[in-house]
Amino acid sequence: MAKKILKRWMPDPAKIKAIPGFSFLGDILHDPNLFHLNRHSVSVGFFVGLFCALLPFPGQLFVGAVLAVILRCNLPISIALIWLSNPLTFGPIFFVTYNIGTWILGSPVHEFQLEMSWRWITEEVGKIWAPLFVGSILSGLVLGTLGYFSMQLFWRWHVIRNWERRKKERSKQES
Repeated sequence: MAKKILKRWMPDPAKIKAIPGFSFLGDILHDPNLFHLNRHSVSVGFFVGLFCALLPFPGQLFVGAVLAVILRCNLPISIALIWLSNPLTFGPIFFVTYNIGTWILGSPVHEFQLEMSWRWITEEVGKIWAPLFVGSILSGLVLGTLGYFSMQLFWRWHVIRNWERRKKERSKQES
């Protein structure tokens, strides 16, 4: 079943609960619904994780954890998918979302050189934040929705495949 496949990759709930950064969730973190593996919980977890992975600001894990708690979806899946955006993928992801944002807003593409200095942050981020934010939110919604429906279809396909397999086994046993 799809549940068995996902369970292989799922971290232990105790490890998730032990993460110091999640202590702000308190007793809510002990809600078993946050760790259930069913079609709805996993699909919404995919949406939350993929949406939050494209947020263009620090604190994606915090936002993802809070959304997972509010929506009562699978917390470990949400958190795992947020790590799709990491120091190796930030550049390409935000380059694409920035260009999508400039296209949607009809604003010109601002050429800039990436530097890690306070002066660069105060001067350049002010010029690119609106297209980056719009492109990231829209891309996150699209990617999250695709993830949601993909997981719904995968789960359904997996269940139907198992039903057909059982039906074949029963027909072999009866004959």
